[in-house]
Amino acid sequence: MLRILRNAVFGLVILSGLFAAAPPASAAYPDRPVHWLIGFAAGGPVDIVARIMAQALSDRLGQQFIVENRAGSGGNIAAGAAINAAPDGYTLLFVAPNNAISTSLYKKLPFDFLRDTTPVASIMQLTNMLVVSNAMPVKTVQEFIDYCKANPGKISFASSGNGTSVHMSAELFKAMTKCDMIHVPYRGSALAFPDIISNKVQLIFDNLPSALEQSRGGNVRALGVTSPQRWPALPDVPAIAETVPGFESVGFYGISAPKGTPADIVELLNKAVNEALKDPKVMARLTENGGIPRPMTPAEFGKLVADETEKWRKVVEFAGVSVD
Repeated sequence: MLRILRNAVFGLVILSGLFAAAPPASAAYPDRPVHWLIGFAAGGPVDIVARIMAQALSDRLGQQFIVENRAGSGGNIAAGAAINAAPDGYTLLFVAPNNAISTSLYKKLPFDFLRDTTPVASIMQLTNMLVVSNAMPVKTVQEFIDYCKANPGKISFASSGNGTSVHMSAELFKAMTKCDMIHVPYRGSALAFPDIISNKVQLIFDNLPSALEQSRGGNVRALGVTSPQRWPALPDVPAIAETVPGFESVGFYGISAPKGTPADIVELLNKAVNEALKDPKVMARLTENGGIPRPMTPAEFGKLVADETEKWRKVVEFAGVSVD
């Protein structure tokens, strides 16, 4: 009996030593490629920023960060896929205002975004920009409003999908100006621009990275930004609020992971993102695309997403829109 007890105690000591010596989940992370899901088509603003950051993370963590475009349903297809993935750090989600908006806009989502995700890191803050077809006979926001009211129901606006900030910026504008416009959703703004350029659809309130690229190229005409004041990188482009007092739609980009992702992996990713946002080359590329880098802790980013969810709930109610 004494020998049995002695062996049992010895076994427990060995086991406890093994557990104590077990490395944290992040010790070998990442040891294979990481998949980063984005909810919109390639070539759009989310895709542009995701690929800049994916390269920066690949450089810092020694494994490839693969951007996967899962377009559709205002980004909810990608969100659902990420939420249902294993919480091991190898599937991440690009987070943007559409995730905050969908909570109140969509009536039958199969998930609760705040409950079912783990905030990882903030990337940047950005504005949207109202751009119109060059065929439109308007050069200012006021001229556009006047033209809308003179042509009710004859003007259509594109979006990158139901529930995106691109969609809701236009809905807020409609509600505040009483302009009668028709919504034409696409699976990403990159797919919408050919129709805007050809004037099949007249305008879009797009995220700044792609709107800026198209306007700089002379393909469309920029009328105003959706931030409450002029955007620092575009001092010559008026804020829409200068014509429509109180109008505001400012967005954010970041990263979340499935609920239950180990805290040490979250911290490692957060550190890598924040280091990248201090890199002059990364900062320059984000600034070129109209963004303002916004490093945060996971907790700070979680609070931002929660605050944005409540902000957009009020906008959805004010605009009186919903999606089944």
